[in-house]
Amino acid sequence: MTTMIAGFPAREAVRREPATQAYVLLRIAFTVAPILFGLDKFANVLTDDWTRYLSSTFNDILPGSAATGMHIVGVVEIAAGLLVAVAPRIGSLVVAGWLAGIILNLLILGGYGDVALRDFGLLLAALTLGRLATAEERGQLPS
Repeated sequence: MTTMIAGFPAREAVRREPATQAYVLLRIAFTVAPILFGLDKFANVLTDDWTRYLSSTFNDILPGSAATGMHIVGVVEIAAGLLVAVAPRIGSLVVAGWLAGIILNLLILGGYGDVALRDFGLLLAALTLGRLATAEERGQLPS
């Protein structure tokens, strides 16, 4: 059966098709992770100071203090995660662009090359989600 439930592939395809499984896993990951990271910009559970990851170059662009800037970042991250949930092809490109900005910020800041490299891997995964979402929209994923 090839019916779609809430924009996700049929259960049978998810059970047996590796490409469909990859699509669903990436879609869930890039929905949940940005939302959680965005919420943490307000809660500060994962780190006690998100502002240390904000370069002065980017801080000068954002209105208000660095803390206000990180709250803006949090709102954008939450919105990006929600966009992946409802429109994964578009949302994945937004997330990839956002990650490119984060990488640039970290390289300007210095001392976080390892985190920038990790985020580059995430950027590639977000682009992969975009390609899989395109295939899904065209009916090219196994169903």
